Amino acid sequence: MKLKPFIIALAVLLVIVGAVAGVKALQIGRLIASGKEEGGPPTETVSTAQVTRESWDRTVESVGSMRAVQGADLSTEESGVVTKILFENGAEVQEGDLLVELDTDTEQANLRSAEAEQQLARTVYERTRRLRENSTVPQSDLDAAESQLRKMTALVEQLKATIRKKQLNAPFSGRLGIREANLGQFVNQGDKIVSLQSLDPIYVDFLLPQQLLSQLVPGSELRVVTDVYPDKVFEGQLTAANSEIDPITRNIRLQGTLKNPGGLLRPGMFGRVMLSLGEAEEVTAIPVNSVITATYGDSVFVVEEKTGENGEKQLVANQRFIRTGRSEGDFVAVTEGLKPGETVVTAGAFKLRNGSVIEVNNDMAPHPERAPRPQDS
Repeated sequence: MKLKPFIIALAVLLVIVGAVAGVKALQIGRLIASGKEEGGPPTETVSTAQVTRESWDRTVESVGSMRAVQGADLSTEESGVVTKILFENGAEVQEGDLLVELDTDTEQANLRSAEAEQQLARTVYERTRRLRENSTVPQSDLDAAESQLRKMTALVEQLKATIRKKQLNAPFSGRLGIREANLGQFVNQGDKIVSLQSLDPIYVDFLLPQQLLSQLVPGSELRVVTDVYPDKVFEGQLTAANSEIDPITRNIRLQGTLKNPGGLLRPGMFGRVMLSLGEAEEVTAIPVNSVITATYGDSVFVVEEKTGENGEKQLVANQRFIRTGRSEGDFVAVTEGLKPGETVVTAGAFKLRNGSVIEVNNDMAPHPERAPRPQDS
């Protein structure tokens, strides 16, 4: 009696499972029949690019920081009250231009007094010298007169030097920053008044590993791009290498000199530095977005033509493993696995498997770019 409900439940379960299996079998059969009617698996639409043989410069990349060839925070050598400001913030100035004057009323008064004393000492000296020629006065009187004249001359020069130290002149040509002092403000000796930077040319400092030391030659060409001016390339040369290597990072500090017309680059900016290491090399290149990266290696889908079951030509994609080298812009060099002239899938590879039938549509494909070169600027 107790087995009867169990048997009934089992029978109901078998009926349900059988019904579901029958429905699924019917659906699968219809799909198979539909596939046969349509001539095989569905066609996938992809974008493609051709494998090319190109000449790439042998370059190494780093991140650099801009530094002025000449730069200084200007200050006066004496303390005093600011009486004149003769420049505008951010202005271009030439070497020797007067920028700031401090109050010199006391020094000017002392200078006039000293010049009067100097004139008197000169008159006494000339009179004593004539008397000494006639032996009217002893030599000691002439020596004392000459000493007094020299003393007063030195005092005049000292006061003039003090006045000059209260005037701030541009030590070199360049661009000023924002002033740090105002009219009527008392500034102490050494207080920053304004920053002055020489911007053309400009230095770029960057680091490279010590393994490249033997390949670094002063005068080698380098290029710099920055996100401030993404479409512009700044050209220059490698001008110096540090005399020591950092014992912690094992990097060597390098200095390049860049042309900087218009002062577009500013000290403190960073940019991507591309240093040439010699003659160009021939590489096999493909767009970097065609590479499928996985733990077991890099691969691409190669487009091949074959004859289908209906006798018509069709394009299929087959996966192939490759080895990659260095990259340049949106392209990567392939050292093994591809030949120039072959075609690889650049977009839509995620939906492909070996032997997938494909249709090529490059109308909407993105156009990869190479790293900027001097001729592109």
